[in-house]
Amino acid sequence: MSAHVFVPTHELPLPLVDAIVVRALEEDLGAGDVTTESCVPEDQNAIAHGVARKDVVVCGLPVAARVFAAIDPGVRFTVKVEEGAAVKGGSVLFVAEGRARALLTAERVALNLIQRMSGISTATRRYVAALPAGTKTRITDTRKTTPGLRLLERYAVRKGGGHNHRNDLGSAVLIKDNHIIAAGGVRAAIESARARAPHTSKIECEVDKLDQLEEALAAGADIVLLDNMDTATVEEAVRRTRGRALLEASGGLTLERIPELARAGVDAISVGALTHSTPAADISLDFVSDGPKSGRRA
Repeated sequence: MSAHVFVPTHELPLPLVDAIVVRALEEDLGAGDVTTESCVPEDQNAIAHGVARKDVVVCGLPVAARVFAAIDPGVRFTVKVEEGAAVKGGSVLFVAEGRARALLTAERVALNLIQRMSGISTATRRYVAALPAGTKTRITDTRKTTPGLRLLERYAVRKGGGHNHRNDLGSAVLIKDNHIIAAGGVRAAIESARARAPHTSKIECEVDKLDQLEEALAAGADIVLLDNMDTATVEEAVRRTRGRALLEASGGLTLERIPELARAGVDAISVGALTHSTPAADISLDFVSDGPKSGRRA
């Protein structure tokens, strides 16, 4: 497969990916690559393997390919596994062939992005796997993403089997605790949003007490976010709601709580940790041989 690894544009718009790649390369190559340029011959070619050091759910191969192509369109990038595949440590994820200087210069940015994305997809898969069989509950991300990388991180959540929450502040109405204080209460905030927001927008309101839940339901909230509630309180919230609104559990949720919250009957569990504190996956780029000299593509 060429450096332009196919991925549906609705999943990962490549023009937007390229803008991220350009910014990342500018950050890393402001003064050039003095090490590579000083010790690697210009006509030296190489073959390198992208290798998972530990078990991982792979994500970001198309992005890594764009990094290599941005440095040198002549690099040949061959994927060895599918996006979203769960692979064992030691697996070769991709092979990059071409000028050694290009491979070395692209290495860190390509790895930074694929490690970040694969870490998120791996963590998301664990949360999704914790849901009881047959549950209606979704695992979703939040807007707690790395500035500038939201597009890639939310794609990684999907590849891990999760779902995306609202993408940005204009995507939906989500009334949080500070909105409630500023607006003068739960009912006032919801009624104001209903009067002023586009008719296509659903209205979600965060609550942390059951009396606030009752107020939100009476005001006609479409979705209620149950913030930092223990499981018994969530169960009571589900009983009181009786399907009148979608219910989302959120707030410092650990993997261990996912089964009990799903059994309680919430429609979604949003987990900020998927994107704000998930460790990067352990993936490396290993040179395995020299290619032919004189600028011929390996």
